[in-house]
Amino acid sequence: MTVYRPEMALIVVDVQNDFADPGGSLYVAGGDHAVGFINDEIRAATDAGAFVVYTQDWHPESTPHFAKDGGIWPVHCVAGTWGAEFHPDLTVAGPAVKKGSNGEDGYSGFTMRNPVSGEETPTELESLLRDRGVDGVVVVGLATDYCVKATALDAVANGHPTVVLADGIRAVDLSAGDGARAVAEMALAGVSVE
Repeated sequence: MTVYRPEMALIVVDVQNDFADPGGSLYVAGGDHAVGFINDEIRAATDAGAFVVYTQDWHPESTPHFAKDGGIWPVHCVAGTWGAEFHPDLTVAGPAVKKGSNGEDGYSGFTMRNPVSGEETPTELESLLRDRGVDGVVVVGLATDYCVKATALDAVANGHPTVVLADGIRAVDLSAGDGARAVAEMALAGVSVE
């Protein structure tokens, strides 16, 4: 288990029903099995006075992100639906940063990208970390090859020493090996994968 300090943040990425429940529209294999480990990390972080923050996909009913509207993904995490809610077993002990609510691609917890223009806009995550004086982040959640990777890469790019906990992530593996390639890409960028 990671040793947390008050100046650290644990970022819990997208542990939502559509990803973490076998009945979800974009279930990540084993996502539900990661929840217990993630809860242990949340407990350790809160016990140490570290900041715990969550990200949540929060999409409109129609967005270029979805296959039905020209994207690549099945409809998932539509704002206010069961699929967008956090997994019921997840311990929630901090604020949630919602992403993709205006139809953007919301892979990273730090930025959203307009799927048509490619323009990126920040979420409030970086300002939350700066307001708390965070000097290092730990990332867990779903999915390794998309939102976890994008969040960890942005964290490093923003100057945060970043650790991803391998036991607290799971991959979509749309193409075989995507998860392993994502871990390698994160490590190459300076993310410590433990």
